[in-house]
Amino acid sequence: MNSQLSTLQGQRFCTDDLPSSQRLNWLKEIIGREYANVDVSQIADEPVFNDMVIYPWLYGTRFSPIKTQPLQIERLSREPTEVSQDNYFAVMLIDGRYKLEQDGREVFLEKGEITLYDATQWHRITMPEPASKVIISIPRDYLKQRLSHVSELTAKKISVTSGIGAVTSHTLQTFASQLTTLDTLSFQSMFDPLIDMLTLSLNQLSPQSVELSRSQNTTLFHIKRYIDNHCHHPDLSPAIIANAVGFSVRYINHLFQTEHTSLMRYVTQQRLNRVYRRLHHQQSMHQTITELALEAGFNDMAHFSRVFKSQFGLSPRQLREHVKKEVYACANTN
Repeated sequence: MNSQLSTLQGQRFCTDDLPSSQRLNWLKEIIGREYANVDVSQIADEPVFNDMVIYPWLYGTRFSPIKTQPLQIERLSREPTEVSQDNYFAVMLIDGRYKLEQDGREVFLEKGEITLYDATQWHRITMPEPASKVIISIPRDYLKQRLSHVSELTAKKISVTSGIGAVTSHTLQTFASQLTTLDTLSFQSMFDPLIDMLTLSLNQLSPQSVELSRSQNTTLFHIKRYIDNHCHHPDLSPAIIANAVGFSVRYINHLFQTEHTSLMRYVTQQRLNRVYRRLHHQQSMHQTITELALEAGFNDMAHFSRVFKSQFGLSPRQLREHVKKEVYACANTN
């Protein structure tokens, strides 16, 4: 387990290491730091138990298998204290019972079912019996790039009896069960197909809200894929992209306008995501921030620093210092 955590740069947080009297407050602190500011309550007489592992994935997403004794978790009113908390959480129940309340709706999950909630808004989660679940935390801006109507999809249940929902649930359960056998490349390579499946499943919850036709959606997906694979080239321009994908710059910008952005803003976003991800990797600690920015496709450092802080709320240097502190704290804990 420990070697696999190291391989995938995961962190484990488990109440087993603490006296029973300290577990509830410790768990509240950990959830508040890693997920959202919450109040945690026992709903059973037995000692608090919670075992969570957090694996950093791509573009600021994180994959977290969690086992817990009965608990109720309620979002506190104060604002997120970390930029990393501005997320949507996709939850899949592996075992037990789970109720989510948000936006005036409540949803009850059974094994394999999936729902979504906004971590920054009020919500209440009730698990009345021992449960296992998987949380995928997805940065708000990243998910909104894929689903412009994502705010309408919270506290709704994805059907997993047939169709893409069933495929998504089965694949996620298999992926979670095989985590301890995966190397870093395999783990990272599963990001695109799993997030694509989750996006398609969420889209089915409110199909009337989809702003693109199926053919336009497919076209935009392929344009994004081309950009994702080539945005590290500093000379990537609208003309180069248009020539590569076979559509006019005007039409491509029309597609991006349906997601309230533009072609080159999307390119900049993907470059920022690359730097953000690299700043979280220990393997990149020896590189300067300028080197990371240049490798991502930026050639104007003043512009890079300005848009990075605007996007993530911290300067690149501040984020690096924050990551270093987390790595140091983790090393001391272990």
